[in-house]
Amino acid sequence: MENKKTLIIGGGISGIGAAKLAVSKGYTTYLSSLSSLSKANRTYLVNLGVNIEEGRHSFQDLNSLSFIVKSPGVPISIPFLLEAKKNNVSIISEIEFASMFTDAHITAITGTNGKTTTSTLLYHIMQSSGFNVDLAGNIGKSFSESVLENKYTHYVLELSSFQLDNIVRFKPDIAILLNIDEDHLDRYQNDFQKYLVSKFKIQMNQNEENAFIYFSDDPHIRTHLQNVKATKYPFGNQKLQECQSGAWCYEKKIIIQTIKNHFTMTIHNLALQGSHNLYNSMAASIAATNLGIKNSIIQQSLSNFKGLEHRLEYVGKVAGIKFINDSKATNCNSVYYAMESVSSPIIWICGGVDKGNNYSILNNLVDKKVKSIIYLGKNPKKIQNAFNDLVEDFLVVNNMKAAVNYSYQNAQPGDTVLLSPACASFDLFKNYEERGNVFKSCVLEI
Repeated sequence: MENKKTLIIGGGISGIGAAKLAVSKGYTTYLSSLSSLSKANRTYLVNLGVNIEEGRHSFQDLNSLSFIVKSPGVPISIPFLLEAKKNNVSIISEIEFASMFTDAHITAITGTNGKTTTSTLLYHIMQSSGFNVDLAGNIGKSFSESVLENKYTHYVLELSSFQLDNIVRFKPDIAILLNIDEDHLDRYQNDFQKYLVSKFKIQMNQNEENAFIYFSDDPHIRTHLQNVKATKYPFGNQKLQECQSGAWCYEKKIIIQTIKNHFTMTIHNLALQGSHNLYNSMAASIAATNLGIKNSIIQQSLSNFKGLEHRLEYVGKVAGIKFINDSKATNCNSVYYAMESVSSPIIWICGGVDKGNNYSILNNLVDKKVKSIIYLGKNPKKIQNAFNDLVEDFLVVNNMKAAVNYSYQNAQPGDTVLLSPACASFDLFKNYEERGNVFKSCVLEI
């Protein structure tokens, strides 16, 4: 490459990782971030020779760049990037950039819900089988940071739609599309089709030598399969007669069948319970089978896998009242699965930054199961209007301690207090992890 100069937009985990990788590959590297970098990151990057700009995007010499690497948290619609596009400057995602420097086998996983669980579960199966594998992307470290370590033969990548938006040649060996429901529509001009197209980019460069694993019960996925060139592996409630390989349910068992392999497992023996986790287990199992992992290891891993923090995490029981931390549920579909999995009356703690949610999908469950709604955040109107006719007890609070204390005082033995926000956390917390941790601390103080 003659002109090795790149600009990284965004100073979060992805941007910092991309800057480190760019320097290691000989690029003159610039990093521009609207927010301030931590002192440690700033010092580290300056010592590497990265040119840093904070508080604005004002890089002038756009035509001198090989490309711009965009962090997933930065919308493509900001004026600076629109100007760059006008100047025909290539804008790629951090995932695309990192993929340029590895020949490792890649399994990429996306979906509105379940991608963290499925990615972590597959990573657990592969580790149990002795693979030299790392877990990166939208979880843990950035893909760039992992590639920089240069020691892995396999990657499991959890990918959000934002990370897929600006891929160009990225080509995973195995792609998994778990589901597509309304989420992040604020980033897609409230156009669901644009969000759907973004998710489907995960397979756009695949061919018949690659695997595309998808949820066959999802109507949005089914209507967009005609352009998929990879070998298809559906999973869902029923076997698709037209597909030789895939996964399905039969008489309280999951059946995993590929050209190379066939095995069954009783649903009761799965570590992860609930219909959504059943599908996550199917998807991970098909991928593991494609990787040649033995049935016995897959089965053992599915039965001993420990659930994720902040995803339907059992916190404890106080005076007969159960507390569940589902802080990672930042959209309505995640909340649907959470409520579906709870059999007792629910006191529901929700709220935060709305992402263009359509709350109507929760109506039946809220009507049947929810006795109180506690809104934690600054803008309760949308949720209040959605459930006003279904739940009389609606309280707005501005801190987690008040939410937990009110829940405890108004719950009866046998009730479940469920933190499942349906919204992003950024109005009151740094991220969903902080929100979940504060919830757990408040519960332990009761």
